[in-house]
Amino acid sequence: MQIYLPIAEMSVNIFLVLALGGGIGLLSGLFGVGGGFMMTPLLIFIGVPPAVAVGTQANQIVASSVSGVLVHMRRGNVDLKMGAVLTIGGFVGSSLGVWVFNVLKRLGHIDVTIAFGYVVFLGIVGGFMLYESLPGVLNKGAPMPLTARGPGRHTWMHGLPFKMRFRRSKLYISALLPLAVGFVVGILGAVMGVGGGFIMVPAMIYLLGMPTQVVIGTSLLQTIFVAANTTLLQAIFNQTVDVVLALLLLVVGVVGAQVGARLAGKFKGEQLRVMLAIMVLAVALRLALDLVIPPQDLFSLRESGG
Repeated sequence: MQIYLPIAEMSVNIFLVLALGGGIGLLSGLFGVGGGFMMTPLLIFIGVPPAVAVGTQANQIVASSVSGVLVHMRRGNVDLKMGAVLTIGGFVGSSLGVWVFNVLKRLGHIDVTIAFGYVVFLGIVGGFMLYESLPGVLNKGAPMPLTARGPGRHTWMHGLPFKMRFRRSKLYISALLPLAVGFVVGILGAVMGVGGGFIMVPAMIYLLGMPTQVVIGTSLLQTIFVAANTTLLQAIFNQTVDVVLALLLLVVGVVGAQVGARLAGKFKGEQLRVMLAIMVLAVALRLALDLVIPPQDLFSLRESGG
């Protein structure tokens, strides 16, 4: 059954969209990511203009993240103080990112920027996560040296000012670090249409040193507010939010996130990271192929920038 998307100016199979929303919601709850790093490319693959895909799927990120974070909060896997600091940085970054998105859209470079950005960031993050986590899965019981710094180990980050104590994460670090992580993720969320989990989750584990299970819930908490801010600004300044598509993704995304959050407790941290890394690399490979393989139809009536 086909349904017309007014902002995207196209018809899509409603069952295909529902399947995408449910599947991405499941990933959100399972891995602690908003799911945008998968949703945006998948929407582009089915023909949705990149600018509309970026602006619209943030609604689904908000819904699935709310659903997932509720489950993790009941388990005590959310650091509220860390989430608040990350959100402050995310608000600033997402506001700047929407402005950058608008500039690129007017210049006609937004489609290529989105695709190329995904290939670079997903390739780097996915490769690093796979390289670091795979040995721990293949050699059960092997230590994970990069995920736990230990109380007696100090790095340059311990010398930064404005230190705060995050009791749930058992950390005493500078607030500048989570602020910077939130800022970068906010920019990526606005420009590339992602919840930022594929950057935030590794950064919180490897840079901040947070426990993996706490990272998942805390990442979802920050994602809720940053994605909501991004959606509002995209609708106001760029008019790229398709309400019909957003509602379809939202309905099933909530259910999928609940299922994913429950499944997350059945896997070890190393296993979760390896599965996420493989999916990230798969999406990066597909987008890279789309950039280098000439399209069958060399002409399009669609305006540049969506």
